[in-house]
Amino acid sequence: MKKIATLITGLVALLTTITTYAQQKQISVKDRSLLWKISGKHLPKPSYLFGTIHLICSEDFLWTEKMKESFGMSEKVCFEMDLDNPEVMIQASMGLMDKTGRKLKEYFTDEQYKTLELYFNDSLGMDIAMFEQLKPVALLSMLGTTGVSCANPVSYEDSLMKKAQADNKEIMGLEEPKEQLDVLASIPVDSVVQQLMDAMENNSANDSDFANLISAYKKQDLPKLYELLTNSKDQSLDLGMFLDKRNKNWIPRISTKMLASSVFFAVGAGHLYGETGVINLLRKEGYKVEAVK
Repeated sequence: MKKIATLITGLVALLTTITTYAQQKQISVKDRSLLWKISGKHLPKPSYLFGTIHLICSEDFLWTEKMKESFGMSEKVCFEMDLDNPEVMIQASMGLMDKTGRKLKEYFTDEQYKTLELYFNDSLGMDIAMFEQLKPVALLSMLGTTGVSCANPVSYEDSLMKKAQADNKEIMGLEEPKEQLDVLASIPVDSVVQQLMDAMENNSANDSDFANLISAYKKQDLPKLYELLTNSKDQSLDLGMFLDKRNKNWIPRISTKMLASSVFFAVGAGHLYGETGVINLLRKEGYKVEAVK
């Protein structure tokens, strides 16, 4: 079960990383907040929208009194997927397994695989042979966590899930595992391989980028986050698939869940803003969405 949990955490990490590194801005500079209150349109109670970043050092973990208060007032908690559902975890982990009969090594040249093998051993302390049954895209999430240079990084999703469980709050998800897996499947394998090789070659630069991202996140500085996101090196992803389509799919689901009870929605920070971001889409539906500071 621990291995399965690691795989699904990696899946959420990868989607969170992708959506945190690419989106357009349509939020006023004054709206510098990771937490947003959703009200109006005949909602019986307000709900809240919170932007997460997957991994962060414990000393950088941002959880203000307003965040704690909003979380406490919410009756349910909703992530991108239902993270405490064992069936969801198994589906997600199985979806990262390669069912074509090809081994991981077969997607790389001998030289590329040797580089990958050395990197995983030296930088991550892992034997690449452990992952020979996985699709190459599963490795991206593992490399995406290397910028967290501390012994015990904290996961926002894991932390909030444990808080919800301690408070006996129901945990829900906005998507089924297949939806997230389909997004990952849309990335051409050649592109995944190239991204993996680039990530290993540019490790120092990636660490610096991640440090700047964490700094902006801690300051809840959406304009700075926007600057970092738009300067992202990787512009090859289909943002319509990764962001626009998913955000639009979420809106009716969010609306339905809010009608039943007050919900604390915790999703990757990159989903919050932009013309097709969740904040703007909710406002277009007639909801009042305001920054909580």
